[in-house]
Amino acid sequence: MSCRWMMLALLAILAPSYYLGSAQAAGKVTQETAPVPLVAAPKGDPVVGADGSAVFSLDLPNAKDVKLTLEGGAAPMPMVKDDAGRWTVTVPHLDPEYYSYNFVVDGVSFTDPHNTMVKTSAFSVQSVFLVPGGKPWEIADVPHGEVHHHLYHSAIVQADSEYYVYTPPGFDAGSKKTYPVLYLLHGYSDDASAWTSMARANLILDNLMAAGKAKPMIVVMPLGYGNMEMITRGWAAWRDPGLPRDNFQKFGEALFREVMPRVQKEYPLSSKREEHAIAGLSMGGAESLLVGLGHTEEFAYVGGFSAGGIGSGPFDAEFPAITPATGAAVNGKLKLLWISCGTDDGLYGPNQKLVAWLKERNVTPKVTYTPGRHVWMVWRDNLSNFVPLLFQ
Repeated sequence: MSCRWMMLALLAILAPSYYLGSAQAAGKVTQETAPVPLVAAPKGDPVVGADGSAVFSLDLPNAKDVKLTLEGGAAPMPMVKDDAGRWTVTVPHLDPEYYSYNFVVDGVSFTDPHNTMVKTSAFSVQSVFLVPGGKPWEIADVPHGEVHHHLYHSAIVQADSEYYVYTPPGFDAGSKKTYPVLYLLHGYSDDASAWTSMARANLILDNLMAAGKAKPMIVVMPLGYGNMEMITRGWAAWRDPGLPRDNFQKFGEALFREVMPRVQKEYPLSSKREEHAIAGLSMGGAESLLVGLGHTEEFAYVGGFSAGGIGSGPFDAEFPAITPATGAAVNGKLKLLWISCGTDDGLYGPNQKLVAWLKERNVTPKVTYTPGRHVWMVWRDNLSNFVPLLFQ
């Protein structure tokens, strides 16, 4: 480098501090050079220990009462304030999972201001954290698929809508290879992103495929509402028996007439019914059972995780294709009918009644009951065990 260029480089380094020092000496600088005061970054929250414990804290010296609501917990946990005004609570050992939580401050729910990982829904935003443990829903050093986001206007629902599509590692849109497809439906109050944002379904698929436990497949995750009054009316929507029925019917129409034709044009899906599956959780579990069992000419694999919204029976009106005379034929067309629920879930009883009704009509589901409430921990586990059974 020439002397001239060395001098210019040195001036570029020294000039800002030189002119700043001169201005300060002349009394012309009255504020700090940074746009905000330079302070230490806030600590991350919560602090997860090697034993799976988690310490939550919140600096609110003027608050009178602070509690922690934790996904899977039976009741809010009181937090204790120290002399500095910091509220804390320690939760003992937690199993490896993603957990959602919020703080309830003097009766009002808040997300954690020191945690940027959140879960959104139609009614709330919740903070999220991970207790690691090498589970299928954690990111690992394996080939990863991609998640694609599609927007469209639904003439049936009369609203703007969306769907997400997961394509497996090595997917080539230009290839002539076709893929099995799983339509994966979210629950009430959630949106089409829930299976990837909270359940980490894409990571579950990545890890299962890398381990040779699942076939490469395309997963379609649509918005699960056929009538948006289900959201605008809030939880009161379920008090009107006609509204959920209308919601289920129109969702099925939107799926068959709008979403499926679009996805079939955009992605190389197999045309074989033996390579078509539908599954979902809660409201989406009910939708999966209604659509799948009503259209065995289209779906050979059907899964309902903690299905809710179809009542406690009798189920003749909901499943007209299944009768004592036709049940065996329906059962023969199914490669897999999976019904699962957490034993502490309020929907455990209705799901048991549905299973009994199906068996009376010679339809034999694979039934899985596990400990747990109406929570994502149950549904991640359901998906992790359901996917390896598909398309075998």
